[in-house]
Amino acid sequence: MNLQAVSGYICLLCFSFGSTAQGNLQPLSFQPGILYQYHYTLDVQLDYVSQLSLQGSWLKAEALVQVHRLWRHQAGEELLQVQIQDLKAQHAPEHKTSHNGAGDPFVEIALSQETQAELQQPVFISWNSGKVKAFYGNEAESPLISNLKRGLISLLQVQPHPGTAVEEDVSGSCQVTYAVSNDSAIKTKDLLRCTTPQFGFASVNKIFGVQWQPTSKSLYLVKDSLIRSVLAEESHVVSLSLRSTTGIKINSRQQLELVSSSMPGPAEVPGQGLEEALASTEQERQPLGMACLHYQRVCTHCPSLRTYLKTFDSQKVKMDIAEVSTTWQFQRFVQMLHRAKKRDILQLLRKAPEEMVPFFVEAAVAAQSAASLAALSDFLDFGKAPKSLLEKFLYAAAFSPRPSRELLSLVLDKLQGKRLAPEIWETGIVVIGSLVSKLCQQKLCGSQEVERGVETILQGLGGAKEESELVIYLVSLRNALLPETIPTLLRYAEEGPAAVAAAAVAALQRFPTRHISSKQVKRAMRRIFHEKRKSYEKTCRLAAAEILLDNEPLPMDVINILLATKELETETATFLQLKVQNSLHADHHPARGVVKDVMRDPRINNYNYFSRAGASSAFSGPLTVTQDLLSTFGLELLFTEGGFLRKSLSDFSLLSRGHQLHVAQVTIEAQGMESMLGESTLEGEEEPELMAGMSATFFDVQLRPIVFFQGYTDLMAKVLLSSGEPTSVVRGNLLLMDHRQVIPLQSGLQVVVKLQGGLGLDISANMDVSIWEQELKTSISTRGSLAIDFQAELDAPSFQATVRSQTEMETSIHFDTVLQFSASPVLMCLQLREDQVPYREIFTVSKSAGSQSSTVRKGRQGTRAGREFALHGANSRMCSLLLTAEE
Repeated sequence: MNLQAVSGYICLLCFSFGSTAQGNLQPLSFQPGILYQYHYTLDVQLDYVSQLSLQGSWLKAEALVQVHRLWRHQAGEELLQVQIQDLKAQHAPEHKTSHNGAGDPFVEIALSQETQAELQQPVFISWNSGKVKAFYGNEAESPLISNLKRGLISLLQVQPHPGTAVEEDVSGSCQVTYAVSNDSAIKTKDLLRCTTPQFGFASVNKIFGVQWQPTSKSLYLVKDSLIRSVLAEESHVVSLSLRSTTGIKINSRQQLELVSSSMPGPAEVPGQGLEEALASTEQERQPLGMACLHYQRVCTHCPSLRTYLKTFDSQKVKMDIAEVSTTWQFQRFVQMLHRAKKRDILQLLRKAPEEMVPFFVEAAVAAQSAASLAALSDFLDFGKAPKSLLEKFLYAAAFSPRPSRELLSLVLDKLQGKRLAPEIWETGIVVIGSLVSKLCQQKLCGSQEVERGVETILQGLGGAKEESELVIYLVSLRNALLPETIPTLLRYAEEGPAAVAAAAVAALQRFPTRHISSKQVKRAMRRIFHEKRKSYEKTCRLAAAEILLDNEPLPMDVINILLATKELETETATFLQLKVQNSLHADHHPARGVVKDVMRDPRINNYNYFSRAGASSAFSGPLTVTQDLLSTFGLELLFTEGGFLRKSLSDFSLLSRGHQLHVAQVTIEAQGMESMLGESTLEGEEEPELMAGMSATFFDVQLRPIVFFQGYTDLMAKVLLSSGEPTSVVRGNLLLMDHRQVIPLQSGLQVVVKLQGGLGLDISANMDVSIWEQELKTSISTRGSLAIDFQAELDAPSFQATVRSQTEMETSIHFDTVLQFSASPVLMCLQLREDQVPYREIFTVSKSAGSQSSTVRKGRQGTRAGREFALHGANSRMCSLLLTAEE
């Protein structure tokens, strides 16, 4: 019977159970003095989800299984001996892809005598009418052999009556549901809710993880109180969260069929209890757990750091961070350093050329091993090392997909009690917040290291005197995202000076709705927006209004915000009205329903309120839409009344399966630009200091703010001394995806799923101010390369198989602004463009059976054409005017 026929048979039985009265099975038991022989077959197929002409891996095994009863208690408990005889295993070679039953496409796997001897060693189970109470065997057996026996014994686990229960078997502690008739039962196992020993790890951000969709059903046929046959079938589909078409499918089937129950077997052993009965056997018999043991494959061909160091002196490496070849090399070093010893890592860091040291430091942080962190601790001297190298280390820690407590402890130790350069101190404080947040997401919030990190931030915030220091600690709290710090943020938002209040409100904006939809937060935001206690800077007021609109908004708040625009300056009112109107066009926006109801009121939605037309704008729209994710681009521009850019915010976000990620959010702020032309501010307003700066958030981590210039003197000095080179915002390699998962199959075999995704990122920003031409240009350039390695490993005695998918791509995105203030009104043009994107996928199937091994590869590649994104109509008209003027 092939796999498709089995599936149809099970489905047919499931359908018939839907219209058949439920009953109970007869009490199950094995009779004394009889040797029961079952024919056991196992099929496992490991393949790609995508429709490729590349065959995966198919393993078949069959054996004779003997079961006889050694002892029985009057309460029904039985001691059974289970023994495997004559196991034969086969696999499908690559050049024979037909599995339709014609001929024999499988090749036998030669099992060693040692393996056969281990397989034939019996095991013992305490069994009571279908329930496996305990399992006894030899704990010295190899995990692969021991797991196969666990898988076989799990087939004898059946409940004779319908209902739901929790069972211990090879899959772990699982919830199972039985549908039972008079002579058969169907068991459905909820694999997603199984409790198993913890093996592996996952990235904190679920967008960079995998989706696991398992199913498991078993059909039991019973006659005369005896299990006649068992048919167990399961499937697992594991795919990338970002791209479900890149995935691996595992199908597994076991069948146990009674072939003989007439042969005489050993007589029952004497004994009043189970322990006495076990003592009478001559075999090894330690009590063992039912859950599958984790097996770690030994990598015989993996490069070692010790070997690499022998030839390191002769190697000259020239790498471009944004090239995919560099990203693949980064991932190889991460794996290499994960297995390396401290002394070898330290030697690598000390021998490396100066230009290669940052690369190795980033790889050592990503490796997350005790040896790599210890080597970094010895190597990095925060009192002497170059600032650029220390920033590399700190940001590599901040972007780690699954940081450890030891990494946070290392950062805290390096920052404590030292006189540091201001840039390093600021970066370090910001990074602490990011590490605290990620550790809390890993359920480690109560650890000593996290408590120390939180204390460092809060004590620093309480003792800070300078406004710039307060802002840095608030940025760190924004990264930490701790709900218990909301009262602290509210206090600084309402009472702090302008920059501090703005940083505190910005920190509150990042919290999920469930934390900032409270009355306490909303009352504070109303006081800030409506200036009930004191005056606030306009960007701070707008941020407070956004919190009210984006988090379970009340009709009262929407109405009052719109009414207030009547009293606001034209540009501020225009910006705020557009924010409200845009919520109507986004299906997922929390204010959409409330705003629709409010806008039905003609006293609000009328020409009197919405006729003011400033140059400010706010909009967002999709960039890419697939079945798995939505990528969006948002742009906000706030101008002063004189027509100068006050603040611009560009945001690239990903939304997938209920999760959102700010991939990149760049804010550029400028103020006091009017003073350069001798224009005065509005009556009653303070003269703002001439300033321009930038803050950036990448992968939900806000970086240290950058100041382009502060004050007219600083501006002129930088204009005169400027080299014309852009300022580097982020440049380096990081792991986006780091996932390892062990999937125990019902058969006792296991599949290990590994996902590693590396990113090479080079982001630079530049601001060019021409006093003579009265023109301001900003440019943000992002170059990146992504390499994803996704594989599944299946291990069995004398057989190994790996199915692997490798994806790579390179991209460049440019966001430029031109602001010309030589005339009124001010002209501004925004351009967002993407260069062509080359990509490639490689699919590999590797097998090893006995002394034979083989590898088959296939691939596909292409290039996506470059494109320029149309932002909005007003911008297109402005760009047309500016470009025409330049010509």
